[in-house]
Amino acid sequence: MTINQLKKIIIDQKEELEKSLKNENIIEREIDISKIKKYLSSPNILIIKGVRRCGKSTLAVSLLKNKKYGFLNFDDNALAGFKIDDFDILLQAFYELFGSDLEYFIFDEIQNIKGWELFAAKLRRTKKIVITGSNAYLLSRELSTHLTGRYISIMLMPFSFKEYLDYHHIKINKNDIYSSAKIAEINKHLNDYMYKGGLPEVYKFGTEMAMNIYDDILTKDILQRHNIRYKKALKEISNYLISLFGNEFSYNKLVKVFEIKNVHTIKNYIDYISDSYIINVLQRFSYKLKQQHIAPKKVYSIDLGIISELAFQFSPNRGNILENTVYLELMRRIHHKNEKKEIYYWQDAYHREVDFVVKKGVKIIQLIQVAYGLDNYNTKNRETKSLIKGSDSLKCNDLTIITRNDEGEEIKNGKKIKIIPLYKFLLDFS
Repeated sequence: MTINQLKKIIIDQKEELEKSLKNENIIEREIDISKIKKYLSSPNILIIKGVRRCGKSTLAVSLLKNKKYGFLNFDDNALAGFKIDDFDILLQAFYELFGSDLEYFIFDEIQNIKGWELFAAKLRRTKKIVITGSNAYLLSRELSTHLTGRYISIMLMPFSFKEYLDYHHIKINKNDIYSSAKIAEINKHLNDYMYKGGLPEVYKFGTEMAMNIYDDILTKDILQRHNIRYKKALKEISNYLISLFGNEFSYNKLVKVFEIKNVHTIKNYIDYISDSYIINVLQRFSYKLKQQHIAPKKVYSIDLGIISELAFQFSPNRGNILENTVYLELMRRIHHKNEKKEIYYWQDAYHREVDFVVKKGVKIIQLIQVAYGLDNYNTKNRETKSLIKGSDSLKCNDLTIITRNDEGEEIKNGKKIKIIPLYKFLLDFS
């Protein structure tokens, strides 16, 4: 590419970005910004990963507020002919446009360019670089070769319920939980959040944007990048897994459902879907790693809005929506607050199940059960019994049931079980 072509693309993108940010309702994300900024206090590479359209570019720009930086989004048809040899010309274009003292760079979806990591590793010696990417496989594959020990990586999730409230300028304080009217208002907003999800563009343009983003991910991040042979099958597998949210699946069962002879093809397809952040795959906990590996997995969608637009066409399930909401919040706290925790689910030979096992280091520190309501005796008995069995097996006595509205405390077999309504859990008021 010529230097003038690149200059035009840089300026066009800069104007588009500035216009977008000017009209954007930008909120402060629930992430330690001051800590992240320290990563850029000297030459370094900061990588912001996450599903498409979750706010990675906005976060990157906010980190460099009042700084002079060069920006380029490689997910642009105008850069279709860009090759590794063009990186030197690109730098020259930036310096001629903004000055040779340019210290910061933001590169969106740079992993689209083969050999990008060589350029980034070289530039990082003297510059501070923010890279955003929406494909975990492509980033991890390239980072593990040339950038080992030379970068910091963070994961950005879609909006939390708190961030949803901030976006809509809704103020909630801790005393509001003592007001019946306020609780009703909070739950009304929570219903909206559980339907729309956490992708900001859905709030601006409507729920159909969730499907547009989903289709973009399938096309750009999976089908095109991996040159998928069975395109229809991959789309059907992705749709099926999202419709299965909160439930178990196994590779062998999927082989039968989709009549794909090779189980490795199924595994690869699921890896591609997971690496694009559409779904999260949760492993069953076992002290035996082999058992953990071969046991069925559970699947969750990265966004509640995608579930509303896609999965509800198949099987609406309030309990599973609640469970997916809790899962996303647990993962968000791990990624955004840098909590050194891992999440699993647990099941014994009698199919008694605990939805979420929270592990820190070698210790199980919390067991969480999710149930829409506990009014029904059989439901309450099943959920508490499974929680107690899990407690005995995993040697953990921090037991919680998260429900839509129920609250209180249950003593069973001498063990205390906290019952917390979803809104208190999401607002961290529990």
